[in-house]
Amino acid sequence: MTSSDYWDAEMARRYDEGSAAMFAPEVLEPVVDTLAELAGDGAALEFAIGTGRVGIPLLERGVRVHGIELSQPMVDQLREKVDATHLPVTTGDMATTVVDGEFSLVYLVFNSIGNLRTQEEQVTCFRNAARHLAPGGRFVIELWVPGIRRMPPGQNAVPFNVDDRHLGFDTYDVVTQQGTSHHYFRNDDGSVGYGASNFRYIWPAECDLMAQLAGLEFESRAADWHGTPFMADSESHVSVWRKPVDAALPQTERPQRP
Repeated sequence: MTSSDYWDAEMARRYDEGSAAMFAPEVLEPVVDTLAELAGDGAALEFAIGTGRVGIPLLERGVRVHGIELSQPMVDQLREKVDATHLPVTTGDMATTVVDGEFSLVYLVFNSIGNLRTQEEQVTCFRNAARHLAPGGRFVIELWVPGIRRMPPGQNAVPFNVDDRHLGFDTYDVVTQQGTSHHYFRNDDGSVGYGASNFRYIWPAECDLMAQLAGLEFESRAADWHGTPFMADSESHVSVWRKPVDAALPQTERPQRP
């Protein structure tokens, strides 16, 4: 059982078109470059692989990729691009689903950890990532910094996109850390469509604590996939945690730290 929203067939069919900006080479190539470097000669596991926006080009770079995805309709869209022999996907939630093998890289992009709407599930997701990592492997998350810093007292909504085709804003409950993204789209016939998705927001420091609970060590944090330094006013982060090399050794065989 998961608290995540479920992407049905209609949402899955429209996903690539609605996220077209995220497929642009200038957006996608730095993501794939970074992940390919971190994966090295090992295999990569993508949580919430969706329609394969990142997994497929990473596979094309020569990295062995396995995916986990909750929505079967999203997997069906991915299957129109690549078959299961080349890119296997296990259907299930990213907090508890286990696949065979060890990975040098587990990654979760495009704010997707927020789809898990309880802190318990998010902690379990970090632990699931650690479970799949080989010693020395890395867990990478791409996540926005909550926009509540821009809300004046009494306001509960922050716009994140305003243009001729799309109006998007987030509403926040700062007590529960629950939020909803609202999307209004102008269709070609002039009509307006609406969609919404729910999330739980997490601060970077909370992510670090979840990683620590999972036995992972903080390695780096940048503001984006280009490696821009993370600052107090950064609106997103790409964070990397590492599974200790000695994690698989019995306690008596682990190097003693001073």
